[in-house]
Amino acid sequence: MKKQILIAGLMALSLTAAQAAGDPKKIVVDGSTTVGPIAKAFAEYYMKAHPDVNITVSESGSGNGAKGIINGACDVGTLSRAMKTEELEAAKGKKRNPVQHTIAFDGLAVVVHPSNPVQSLSKDQLRDIFTGEIKSWQEVGGPNLKIVVISRDTNSGTYETFHEQVTKAGRITDRAEYVGSNGAVRQRVQSTPAAIGYVGLAFTEGLKPVTINGIEATPENVLAKKYPISRGLFMYTAGEPAAGTALGDYVNLYKAADGKKLVAEQGFVPVQ
Repeated sequence: MKKQILIAGLMALSLTAAQAAGDPKKIVVDGSTTVGPIAKAFAEYYMKAHPDVNITVSESGSGNGAKGIINGACDVGTLSRAMKTEELEAAKGKKRNPVQHTIAFDGLAVVVHPSNPVQSLSKDQLRDIFTGEIKSWQEVGGPNLKIVVISRDTNSGTYETFHEQVTKAGRITDRAEYVGSNGAVRQRVQSTPAAIGYVGLAFTEGLKPVTINGIEATPENVLAKKYPISRGLFMYTAGEPAAGTALGDYVNLYKAADGKKLVAEQGFVPVQ
């Protein structure tokens, strides 16, 4: 039977994880929607070379990727932010030692509708838009339209990165709409002329990224640490996977030339 990469709901994931986690020929991956394209590309590549191995990839959010590592529901937790102190402590309390693998780097592109004439925002203006201090595009050189703020949901690592690096102590406006994935942000901004949102570098197709502090959201600027909203992308395992095992080979694919190529093809920045 031809193997498929499964994007399952949480119930399906639980069943799959219970059957597969810990099986050396079955790898269960869950977590970030941002890291999802890399995880799936790695899975396709690895299964093509090793047809006896089955890898399932789900995208239920970075928070659930961390929970999967804590509870043993997945072999690989994908996160677009580092595990929190309380998550690490919870895992260690269950005798599971999370090991962080930085597989790529990413920038959060700030995106608007292609018809929006605004080309650039300062980081302070961006903060004020998302906290509700700036309510109209006219205040930042755009049309006299009320800004529609689109945010990732609070379980998302992308949301947490944006909060830590942009809004900080400020609370996101009550007028914000929360959506569950990078794709959902893209769809909402594409269909809404007055909208603004933020997505990983790989999700800007059909949108207009604006520069932040005059810097474009490009892989080159992320790698050079010039773009002001950037982050690492992670895979977590419970302990260091043994070399030569399917899990070890899969997780460490980012170190190989083919793995770096796959990361770049998904629109992210390979680890040098």
